[in-house]
Amino acid sequence: MISSNRCNFLSNSGLAGSCSSFSRVQRRHSCPFRVLAVAPSSRSGDRNSSVVMDLKDVKDGSAVLDVNDNPTVGGGVQDAYGEDRATEDQFVTPWSLSVASGYSLLRDPRHNKGLAFSQRERDTHYLRGLLPPTVISQDTQVKKMIQHMRQYDVPLHKYMAMMNLQETNERLFYKLLIDHVEELLPVVYTPTVGEACQKYGSIFLKPQGLYISLKEKGRILETLRNWPEKDIQVIVVTDGERILGLGDLGCQGMGIPVGKLSLYTALGGVRPSACLPITIDVGTNNPKLLNDELYIGLKQRRATGQEYAELIHEFMTAVKQNYGEKVLIQFEDFANHNAFHLLEKYSSTHLVFNDDIQGTASVVLAGLMAALKVVGGSLADHRFLFLGAGEAGTGIAELIALETSKQTNAPLEEIRRNIWLVDSKGLIVSSRKETLQHFKKPWAHEHEPVKELVEAVKKIKPTVLIGTSGQGRTFTKEVVEAMAAINEKPIILALSNPTSQSECTAEEAYKWSQGRAIFASGSPFPPVEYNGKVFIPGQANNAYIFPGFGLGLIMSGTIRVHNDLLLAASEALASQVTQADFDKGLIYPPFTNIRKISAHIAAKVAAKAYELGLATRLPQPKDLLKYAESSMYTPTYRSYR
Repeated sequence: MISSNRCNFLSNSGLAGSCSSFSRVQRRHSCPFRVLAVAPSSRSGDRNSSVVMDLKDVKDGSAVLDVNDNPTVGGGVQDAYGEDRATEDQFVTPWSLSVASGYSLLRDPRHNKGLAFSQRERDTHYLRGLLPPTVISQDTQVKKMIQHMRQYDVPLHKYMAMMNLQETNERLFYKLLIDHVEELLPVVYTPTVGEACQKYGSIFLKPQGLYISLKEKGRILETLRNWPEKDIQVIVVTDGERILGLGDLGCQGMGIPVGKLSLYTALGGVRPSACLPITIDVGTNNPKLLNDELYIGLKQRRATGQEYAELIHEFMTAVKQNYGEKVLIQFEDFANHNAFHLLEKYSSTHLVFNDDIQGTASVVLAGLMAALKVVGGSLADHRFLFLGAGEAGTGIAELIALETSKQTNAPLEEIRRNIWLVDSKGLIVSSRKETLQHFKKPWAHEHEPVKELVEAVKKIKPTVLIGTSGQGRTFTKEVVEAMAAINEKPIILALSNPTSQSECTAEEAYKWSQGRAIFASGSPFPPVEYNGKVFIPGQANNAYIFPGFGLGLIMSGTIRVHNDLLLAASEALASQVTQADFDKGLIYPPFTNIRKISAHIAAKVAAKAYELGLATRLPQPKDLLKYAESSMYTPTYRSYR
């Protein structure tokens, strides 16, 4: 219990200017206030922590508050802001470090509702006169905003408008994104986010996320504590060295963690308050950025070796110390040489996930499982050829091999012989093994050297061609025609992002295969008409997997990522593809159902985590699907006391 005879607590925390003004507010309500008190933590070395309290009574100049630490279903963390579906019908008080009211409430993106504030709320929270007199619903606001977005012809302008909305009205941003996900997903993420990262310095207005640079070395724990939210469940972190297929963008890669976490919330239902985007700035080797006066990062060449390793290790240690064992750390767009090393080094000590390696692999495996229902056979009956042997290519290849081995009980080494990779020097074969990077060596098979992709297609005779090269237009007419000559229904996946880096377009794949290809890409393409039939190209977008995968880890309290969890996610996604989707040429379900799909994936991932003994949130819920749905963030406006 905390009391203050002279209302010092209320005054200092901004709840009211004086006891009398607070009492005026209190007299209008029969419901208790909920406030955030900042109190000393019991954890050693922690400066402060958040305690959610219910204000039970105010009388005789004293404030009496009772601590309420009952967790809700959303990952076991108190739903202090009223974000989850399970608390949708409850009243909340708009507070951050103090009860928000008046002009400050309209400037608080978490609680601002714009013209949707009711007349009662305008009186209660001192908004009278600060808004036009009309009251409109959130649905009407969504209609207005989507019309506003459609007025922009330039995708980057749409991106900037969406980011501005996120910074002014968080719930409306997510409501708009969820209701128009197929239209706006390419705006807030690939391909538009690539251009946004390239021009981040010139469009930068307000910082989003946390920036950790070499200047913070030795002080990273202190830097993490500067972030206002304490109950973080997901971190997406990049060092900006390999942003999509665009190369080293340094500190300007922040657009990727921000975009990914927007999707964690919109598609997977992870609370925005539990998400933390981070960019680790160790410099850049991009000469254009180093000479750009508007570049927002360190103007020096990249740190490497021990200096880089020490900074990353300090970061990983600080994250675990500050946020605990169960915080999910997603590595994003690290260069190959660092990505594999970091995943291998920290997978046994932290809850880590690399979307470029593991997320891409899981979504592609799901597409292949679905495609097999069209072409027939099992994974073991097919031969795979990859163009690109980096993070994505080798990650996909390994997950295909693991799933095939699981289905057939055959040794992994034997399964790998049916999977071939081509890199910048040609087909990866045994004679090259001495000079190969370690992650390519398992894919070096006995074969004569082959330099060109079209020759590799003719000699290997694959049934599945997968592009992860980051090189646009490398699936040439000759390559696609060779695939069509070998297979009645060639499976062609051009996965590189953004659209300009795609190995071929949907139109090229359908046209050059005489409409027989089963096609999917990493970036979206419009429908294609060929010989009177309309084909709708599928998008092998990682957004199918990582939001639901992350939700499954969070709601089960999983402490480590296991390959079987990725396989469970793939199987769950593949099961969501219907015959109606196949009839349209799709091997992925439509994004309009993505929240339902994510809940299904989360439930399957959580079930597997419990089965493997990796889940710590006990007892296990009886119905994991309902539990997942109730744990999901909903952007519907809440009624304020």
